[in-house]
Amino acid sequence: MGAINLKTAIPGPKAAELLARKEKNVPSGPFNTMKTFAVKGEGALLTDIDGNTFIDFAGGIGTQNAGHCPPRVVKALHEQIEKYLHPCFHVMMYEPYIDLAEKLNGITPGNHAKKTFFLSSGAEAVENAVKIARKFTERKGIISFERGFHGRTYMAMSLTSKVKPYKYQFGPFAPETYKWPFPFYFQSGMPEEDLDDLLLNRYESFFLSEVPPDEIAAVILEPVQGEGGFNIPSKRFVQGVKKLCDKYGVLFIADEIQTGFGRTGKMFAIEHFDVIPDLMTMSKSIAAGLPISAVTGRADIMEAAGTGEIGGTFGGSPLGCVAALEVINTINSENLLEKAEAIGTAFRKRFEKLKQSTPEIGDLRSLGAMCAIEFIDRDGKPNQPLVQKIMSIAHQRGLIIMGAGLYGNVIRLLTPLVVTEQQLEEGHQVLKDAITECCRK
Repeated sequence: MGAINLKTAIPGPKAAELLARKEKNVPSGPFNTMKTFAVKGEGALLTDIDGNTFIDFAGGIGTQNAGHCPPRVVKALHEQIEKYLHPCFHVMMYEPYIDLAEKLNGITPGNHAKKTFFLSSGAEAVENAVKIARKFTERKGIISFERGFHGRTYMAMSLTSKVKPYKYQFGPFAPETYKWPFPFYFQSGMPEEDLDDLLLNRYESFFLSEVPPDEIAAVILEPVQGEGGFNIPSKRFVQGVKKLCDKYGVLFIADEIQTGFGRTGKMFAIEHFDVIPDLMTMSKSIAAGLPISAVTGRADIMEAAGTGEIGGTFGGSPLGCVAALEVINTINSENLLEKAEAIGTAFRKRFEKLKQSTPEIGDLRSLGAMCAIEFIDRDGKPNQPLVQKIMSIAHQRGLIIMGAGLYGNVIRLLTPLVVTEQQLEEGHQVLKDAITECCRK
């Protein structure tokens, strides 16, 4: 018997009752991938209110790299709850905040002096990284990339590059934000180096035709685009962007909110590209799903904001801090970086073979355990309806997966890194069967 254990249809009767209450009391704006309700999470498994157990390949959209309810984290939280919940760092400080800042300053890329402060969400981290960059450089412009996602608050949404559902009719947006094209090798039809050169030359032209570089404070880049479809740039491209930033005194912000904490086989994805960012934003898997985020950067840059100019009431909660420290310990003690590489290898082995016999699979992309399958139609165009069919079948068979991409034609896998080999094999088989069934109809 496998890990998946389905006792009812999805949704089951208890979930259906809760769905009715949800429809009555909660607006439709917050989307839901699974039409059921969790009552228990452990490792890579989720159990719903009707007793159905699922293999989770969505991982809370990347918040569960260390798995649901990692024992170290749960133990630390119980111990912290007995002491104090939230005196607010701006009122009376507490040691876990300092411990975590010290830890992140040590493990993030670069040997230079760094400082860290904490917030509540990834979008809040992005907002504050922008504030710090503007304060330090005394410039206003911020450049992000097409297909990028940085959050739903106004500056973060302005930097995000997908109109629906994130930006439609929510404007006006923050001024002084600009977007550069991002390399999407699969659709370009160009050799990788040629596309890199084309884009990097275009960025130089941008400084002549659009905005002078001395008006740009920072470039913010996801080392691997998340919502954009797990697009992976070349090392040459990322290093080229950093060289441009250094040339013109523009800060380089690495948005590691979805890619950080072991997801790609490195503690942080930017390490794959041998680039040291000036600022980094982190959240999601930092604390196994507790709401905490961080901005880490060069000490001189971080000191640009004066006392009281950055922060937030709930930023760096004691619970989030102790959880994050134990997440880092879990990643190290359970060799989750190596596990991420193994998950990516297993994904490639399983689905490369399927791709050869399935023309609807246009591309496979993976960096460590950040894995994606892009689907196309017979004309080579994005096939979002097919993705919806595959996901629906997988959900009904006990596998939690999500879509992504500008066109919604990508299935992304954010499997908890603690998944067992048997669970990974079982989940892959469910997904493979769903793809085969949908593509042969």
